[in-house]
Amino acid sequence: MRARHTCIMIDCGFSAQEAERRLARAGLQPNQLNAILITHEHGDHIGATGAFSRRHGIPVYASHGTIRAARDNRFPSTLEITSDSPIEIRDLRVIPFTVPHDSREPTQFTLSDGDRELALMTDAGHVTPHMVEIAARADGLLLECNHEPDMLQAGPYPERLKERIRGGWGHLPNHAARDLLRRADNRKLRSLIGMHLSSDNNHPDHARKALAEGVGAAAAEMELATQEEGFRWREL
Repeated sequence: MRARHTCIMIDCGFSAQEAERRLARAGLQPNQLNAILITHEHGDHIGATGAFSRRHGIPVYASHGTIRAARDNRFPSTLEITSDSPIEIRDLRVIPFTVPHDSREPTQFTLSDGDRELALMTDAGHVTPHMVEIAARADGLLLECNHEPDMLQAGPYPERLKERIRGGWGHLPNHAARDLLRRADNRKLRSLIGMHLSSDNNHPDHARKALAEGVGAAAAEMELATQEEGFRWREL
């Protein structure tokens, strides 16, 4: 997320070298980052945050539970965040909010420069009324479309992992993302990105269909983030 003279990374699940490579692909250098926000302590989200933040002296923001649960929490500067308590990071106002997920104290975020608001919603086992309220006021929405239930059921994962993913504290299936969008008044929505697609248990066509059905006649521009390429810069 970039606004005026502020640039923030959300999660760093890659190695430090891969994070640097992906930043370069986006036209950024690590010294341009003002902060790293961490949603929760699972490895695909926190990854090499410790090593990367120490290497480049970047402050890390995370909940108390996430910091305590992180295997490597030797961050150069750690600032604890609390759900629904706004923080100011230069030009951006950040508000963490809780989601139902099987981690210590997970948060997602809204970020605003005063003119536009971006909401991140991934790693949630089910949709809450608070998530619908946040989606309804967002100009941009990064929304989890993790799996297609039939593909998950027929897929290669062990049954215990399947139960975790489709449980109420796991990940949002395509139809839940669709239903969230239908419940929210998304006439304000300008940009919609499908996130956290499983390469084993989902297909882009299923995710696109769910998002399109969710926004209906809304004029939101849609895109899917991929694990390899992410997504292109969007201006709100």
